[in-house]
Amino acid sequence: QVQLVESGGGLVQTGGLLRLSCEAFEFTLEDYAIGWFRQTPGEERVGLSCLRSYESRAWYTDSVKGRFTIVKDAAKNTMYLEMNNLKPDDTAVYYCAASEDRHWEGKCLPPRIAWWGQGAQVTVSS
Repeated sequence: QVQLVESGGGLVQTGGLLRLSCEAFEFTLEDYAIGWFRQTPGEERVGLSCLRSYESRAWYTDSVKGRFTIVKDAAKNTMYLEMNNLKPDDTAVYYCAASEDRHWEGKCLPPRIAWWGQGAQVTVSS
């Protein structure tokens, strides 16, 4: 079954770090654009970092630039979001996504058609 499976969320103190994992099944992640998004209750899903299949450098939204890093591991068919210096405002449900490049718009808007992870709760305590 084609799917993305997330893991690695949890509770962390301000200033701490977490790594989210997103493993792809039944398709090759290397061939697709990927991204990480997050969502809080009542708000729209927001792009944090996106990387087209043909790019070597990812885009990051300003609020996470310098603190978060998107990593794609072809050997494990897995992408990661490494998060450092976490803040209470980073508390959200985090989603990974993968899709063909043509389905992505702008720098990092949620793609129209994509495979999505199931979501991982990240809670940062003050």
